[in-house]
Amino acid sequence: MPQRRDTLKNSEQELRIFRVRTLLAVLVVVTLTGLLVGRLGYLQIVQHEIYTTRSEKNRVRVEPLPPNRGLIYDRNGVLLAENRPTYNLTLVRERVDDLDATLALLVELLELPEEDIEAFNVRSRQRQRPFQPALLMSDLSEAQIARLAINRHRLPGVEVEAQLLRYYPDSNVMAHTLGYVGRINVDELQNLDAGRYAGTHFIGKTGIERFYEEELHGEAGLRKVETNARGRVLRELGRTDPVPGKNITLTIDKSLQTLAYELMDGRRGSIVAIAPATGEILAMVSTPGFDSNQFVTGIDVASYRGLQNDLDLPLFNRSIRGHYPPGSTIKPFLALAGLAGGVITPDSTISDPGYYQLPNDSRRYRNWLRWGHGRVDLERSLAVSNNTYYYTLAHDLGIDNLHERMNGFGFGRRVAYDVQGESTGLMPSREWKRERFNQPWYPGETLSVGIGQGYWQVTPLQLASATATLANRGHWVKPRLALQVGDTSLSEDLPDTLDDIQLENDAWWDRVFSGMEKVLSGSEGTARRTGVGLEYRMGGKSGTAQVFSLGQDQRYNADELEERLRDHALFVAFAPVDSPQIAVSVIVENAGGGSTHAAHLARAMTDAWLLKDEAPDADDVREVLEEDTAQVEGN
Repeated sequence: MPQRRDTLKNSEQELRIFRVRTLLAVLVVVTLTGLLVGRLGYLQIVQHEIYTTRSEKNRVRVEPLPPNRGLIYDRNGVLLAENRPTYNLTLVRERVDDLDATLALLVELLELPEEDIEAFNVRSRQRQRPFQPALLMSDLSEAQIARLAINRHRLPGVEVEAQLLRYYPDSNVMAHTLGYVGRINVDELQNLDAGRYAGTHFIGKTGIERFYEEELHGEAGLRKVETNARGRVLRELGRTDPVPGKNITLTIDKSLQTLAYELMDGRRGSIVAIAPATGEILAMVSTPGFDSNQFVTGIDVASYRGLQNDLDLPLFNRSIRGHYPPGSTIKPFLALAGLAGGVITPDSTISDPGYYQLPNDSRRYRNWLRWGHGRVDLERSLAVSNNTYYYTLAHDLGIDNLHERMNGFGFGRRVAYDVQGESTGLMPSREWKRERFNQPWYPGETLSVGIGQGYWQVTPLQLASATATLANRGHWVKPRLALQVGDTSLSEDLPDTLDDIQLENDAWWDRVFSGMEKVLSGSEGTARRTGVGLEYRMGGKSGTAQVFSLGQDQRYNADELEERLRDHALFVAFAPVDSPQIAVSVIVENAGGGSTHAAHLARAMTDAWLLKDEAPDADDVREVLEEDTAQVEGN
């Protein structure tokens, strides 16, 4: 019987296994291919629009177009704030691979000084809306632009943009009135309309630039551009043009403003001039000034510290925020209050021994003329600036009546319409002192208020506004800086204008005006030297504000004091008396008596407005002032 042989290889079984595996492999391949084709079909057909849009976004970008800021002109069409072409450096953080390395390279290429590097880095990390360019630097030089262009391939996300930049031709003269624009900060960014301010890096910070920001800014536009893989613009596909901001014409007269600045001659103080009939502010100068153009592009650290540490406080707007005792400039207003309150008549007189005493009080409140002026009536009290008359008047009126009636002239209130940052000053009252010091009001404090001293504090703008109301015989017109916004003239009927001041007898205005005229033209007038050669009728009142209080028996001697401890010089005036066209307030810090220094400056302002080209210039006024001062010191 033959033996059975075991075989190691089963061909039929292997063939079956191969066929099964081949079939499985084919099924897997077919399945995967089906899935791939299905996925491709889904992407290409079902989601065609979605991916087309995404692809388009990678190639096409929408960029904001900032509007041109409106221009600012003076009342005669002289340009005060313009826009100049410049180049800015911007950065989109989302397009930068290595921010630190990019910033280091930029610092090297721009050759920034050490003290500006920190501020540069802070701006680069300032919170910004996604894919919005952050402004790193403005007003690039040609050399900086060239170095950036050469290294453009190393700076993804960094662009040099051509834009218009604010420029102030008369920056020092107009700094406090116009204000300035500056970079938008984080807090402002949160409150701004994202669409309207898209692409905008600057916003009004102070003055007219801030008050009329909405009108000056305009509306942003946009453009659609095609870009390459690195985000560089290849061509423009379409645009919606921005709407430029409205131009603003101010009430300011540039020539008068410049004269006021030159008259101050670098001294600390302010001059404000108003047209009484319309409330138009013709000039509003605070000195010393500063170069507002520095703040547009971002002032460097050293310059800003210099301004902050300057003892003369050039950044401080004295015209609207400076608080000064009004001194004797408020005597015409007190005289009217006394007439309206029935405590005096135009012919009431007192006998002045050189001082005033309260009943049952041994203290003597001195007149500036130690031996007194003798018999004094209303008009003479203004001409010689008699203190005793107004001590008596203030005591008879009382602080409550004084506070109410001086409020009517705008003291202790904001008086202007479009003056950004105006202070209320301080018109003291019983209630104010109780809240401030938790103390009662004393009769002696009323006497101090009666000569514009003590707690009473005014701003130069308030003084000018009150003088304009006085010149208008009590008719209130709210002071304003804008004459026209775009094509629309600003109405004279402005909100929150105070009520007119009514007197029982209109002749009382004439008596007060007569006393103010005698200040300049009377034989005893405190500013009679200033009134020499006047070609029109002018009413004025001098004032001297103490920087510190003197004891009862102390005498003021300017030569023994440091310059900053000397009295402030004040003067208010309006002209012509019969048809007022200008009202002026002048405050010169630490210049001594107002009848000399401040009076000449006020006369120069009224001359310039009324006589035009025939008026003396600032150099002529300074020469006359020096001669007058020498004469006074010689006497």
